[in-house]
Amino acid sequence: MKKLVLASLMTLASMGLIVTPALNAQQPGTIQIKDPAEYNAYQMAITQSNPKEKAAALESFLKTYPQSVVKGPVLDMLMDTYQQLGDPDSTLNAASRLLQIDPNNMKAIAISVFVKKAQCGKTSDAQVCDDAAALARKGLAATKPADVSDDDWKKQTGAIYPIFHSTIALDDMLSKKDAKGAISEYRTALMLYPIEQTQNGPGLPDTLQLAEAYTKPDGKDLVQAVWFYARAWNFAPPAYKAQIEPKLEYYYKKYHGDLTGLDAIKTQAAASLFPPGTFQITAAATPAEIAHKVVVETPDLTTLNLNDKEFILASGSKDDAEKLWGVMKDQVTPIPGVVIEANTNTIKMAVSQDAKDAKIADFIVNLKKPLEEKEVPAVGFEYGLQPATELDGTYDSYTQVPATATMTQTAQIVVRDGFIQPEKKKPAPVHHKPSAAHHNTN
Repeated sequence: MKKLVLASLMTLASMGLIVTPALNAQQPGTIQIKDPAEYNAYQMAITQSNPKEKAAALESFLKTYPQSVVKGPVLDMLMDTYQQLGDPDSTLNAASRLLQIDPNNMKAIAISVFVKKAQCGKTSDAQVCDDAAALARKGLAATKPADVSDDDWKKQTGAIYPIFHSTIALDDMLSKKDAKGAISEYRTALMLYPIEQTQNGPGLPDTLQLAEAYTKPDGKDLVQAVWFYARAWNFAPPAYKAQIEPKLEYYYKKYHGDLTGLDAIKTQAAASLFPPGTFQITAAATPAEIAHKVVVETPDLTTLNLNDKEFILASGSKDDAEKLWGVMKDQVTPIPGVVIEANTNTIKMAVSQDAKDAKIADFIVNLKKPLEEKEVPAVGFEYGLQPATELDGTYDSYTQVPATATMTQTAQIVVRDGFIQPEKKKPAPVHHKPSAAHHNTN
């Protein structure tokens, strides 16, 4: 299954929910350019109608007159022009140059945060994420310039403060691995968004990110996770709704035991961004009791999905686990999951949702034939997203791994004779000669 969206600002872009902060440049009063040649070059640059030509002219002006009195406004205009061209790297470069001469320029800070947040989400690079968060904190600490009215400042900060908090949260999630910190920042961001932006704007991805944070070991609260998954599910576009629902159902079922009552929670979450103080979900029986109920009530254990099978192996009694293993052992199975570690002979993978969340290997696949070095999958590669990347193997053995070792009860399953399914080639189209009956005989 495809990774859930909204793990990064890149994800927001894919959902069409990013809105560039609409800030007005802080323009000085009347600017006097005394050198006629400099003035003419300035006028020529700012009056270009073609964005590409305008960017080139502005850059040329700055190169020719690096100490111009209009350097700030020209850099501001250059940021706008590069944004118009859809060039985030050049936009960031212009913003960085503007911050060198005007360190507290809120527009440049906001644009820098916006672009760096996207880079952080795309690369998960710790330094990029930390830089984005540092700029966001700088923006939150900035004071109102004297020449900006209270109303304008309120409008500006109202548009960008939620993004600043969201950026810090993303850094907590991706770089610092601090789910508690991310939860605090995402909740703050959601409280600052206008409610409509939590339904079809940047607050919607942050809602899902908050749900994700509540599933992490150091921030785990499945009641809260279910609420925010349900909230995001209600307003997500159809293509993403189908990706969110399996997680919503997984964690609800994990906590409650079955899906009864989930529809009512979906309805509640559609009406309110945050759960009421009285919101609760009835906890299920113990994991062992849930596992036993599934084993007893499932006529054909082979029909269980892989998550449910692993849950029984991990949490069920010895008798229940062995009963299930009796129908699994020596069976060939596809193994969809994320690579945790790999070499030419073995691929260790996170297959269950708990294992993915904890970034631990719950499947060890011993390959039937060693891979070449260039064929060894990278950490983070996900098998099973498409037929050409299917990894198969034969169930060989399993071990229960206690929660004290991994912060979540799992089973470690060993698979032998693993192999990567070759990509199936489509047959070449057959071209038939037209029959004589189709020829015009007149």
